[in-house]
Amino acid sequence: MKKHSCLVLAAVAVVLLAACTNEQKAQDAAAQQNAKPKVRLATVHQKAVDQVRDYTCTVEAEVKNNIAPQTPGRINKIYVEVGDHVVRGQRLVQMDASSLRQLELQIANQKTDFERIEKLYKIGGVSKAEYDNAKMSLDVNETSYSNLKENTQLLSPITGIVTARNYDSGDLYSGNPVLTIQQIRPVKLLINVSEQYFSRVQKGDKAVIRLDALPDKEYEASVTLVYPTINASTHTFPVELSLPNTDEAVRPGMFARATLNFGTEQHVVVPDQAIVKQPGSGERFIYIYNADGTVSYMKVELGQRLDESYELLSGVPDGASIVIAGQSKLVDGADVQVIE
Repeated sequence: MKKHSCLVLAAVAVVLLAACTNEQKAQDAAAQQNAKPKVRLATVHQKAVDQVRDYTCTVEAEVKNNIAPQTPGRINKIYVEVGDHVVRGQRLVQMDASSLRQLELQIANQKTDFERIEKLYKIGGVSKAEYDNAKMSLDVNETSYSNLKENTQLLSPITGIVTARNYDSGDLYSGNPVLTIQQIRPVKLLINVSEQYFSRVQKGDKAVIRLDALPDKEYEASVTLVYPTINASTHTFPVELSLPNTDEAVRPGMFARATLNFGTEQHVVVPDQAIVKQPGSGERFIYIYNADGTVSYMKVELGQRLDESYELLSGVPDGASIVIAGQSKLVDGADVQVIE
């Protein structure tokens, strides 16, 4: 009887030991599972993304003319002030005309002499050489008179606005422009576009223009000139935009932002919370979830920010599952626990 009791106790002990062992294994398994970093996933896909790019630039006048005579002289009168609108052919400055009057009298005398020589030449009274010399001298002075007259009354070569005045009436012109006239209807903007879009930019393409000085307005500009060469240092090419500026609210020197749309491209779009910045560098990366329950570090190239998402130019394949929460405890190749 005593032996039988011992056997029963031994059997019970074995059962209890087995139960304890199984319970410990279960606890160890649960602990191991709980020790895995918990992550939340999202599946990402390619989408058609508008290829919109912003460029900064400064507004420039369509044409800028510096008004000045060819030679130094006294300024008799300036007829316009800074800010005045002028039209093509309008008189702007009257220079001292004493030299012009002297040359005018000289030409009048030369014409009288030439008429006399011409009559004598026709009857053989003077040689052809004398006739040619008299005619050439008259022609030279008449050309000089035209040039001097043009530089005595300075006219506006364009329709525009006076943006600078460097002298007053009575001053002696000494080299700097007397006035500066700028055509501001239209204005132009010059931007530098990445070479990857070289084949996509055409004359007539539209751009949206925003200006810091006019924050409540948007303007439409058109591409008027695409430069044919690419800068080897910056890998960009200049593009000139023209803005009609019919209200003349946009002025040269204003800071502007030009937005161009180069069409659409298929790119993977990911939530912004999936992007992790590499400490100590400007690199960005994402953790991709693998079929074996691990995650892989993947460097990515960001495109545009789209509300709460980013366009990816490279790094993540279409249909991948990526980590959008729990990245702080992850390393490349780590086992993870997925939570909803």
